[in-house]
Amino acid sequence: MTTEHRGIAGPYTEYDGLPALHVTETDLPLLHPYGPVPETGRCVTPGGGRLTVGSSGRHCRITLDHLGCPAQATDEKDKAFRTLALAGEGHCLHAGCRHEAAHQGGILRSFEFPTGSIETAVFVRALLAVELGDDGPANRLLQEAEALAGPVRVLDERGGLAG
Repeated sequence: MTTEHRGIAGPYTEYDGLPALHVTETDLPLLHPYGPVPETGRCVTPGGGRLTVGSSGRHCRITLDHLGCPAQATDEKDKAFRTLALAGEGHCLHAGCRHEAAHQGGILRSFEFPTGSIETAVFVRALLAVELGDDGPANRLLQEAEALAGPVRVLDERGGLAG
């Protein structure tokens, strides 16, 4: 067991070859890219993130925390995660919601889309694909959202949200 403190109180421990997790997180189930996806709850992703799936009734909310995992904070991955946030925003626009895609680059990412508009498992698998280096599913979800709602805000050349 290690006792590194990566921004919050430890102790931290190595977990199944992933970046160090807080000892309270080692009991979380490990989400497999092709396995079942929880409709609600918290789990550890193959890329070392902590994924939380929840619902407000009207919206599905997914947060992904990559604290202590710099490999998930690259510009390319930030751009792909922003693409997913925009896909969720497109479905919100189609449903008449007026809020913007939430994205706090690098460490904590938050996604929201109307319940029933995107299957939770499809969205989570797109998140996992981005973690593992494939942005194809994220791009497809954005294309589907734009087919419903028209153009969603665009990403600038650095992958940030424009306008």
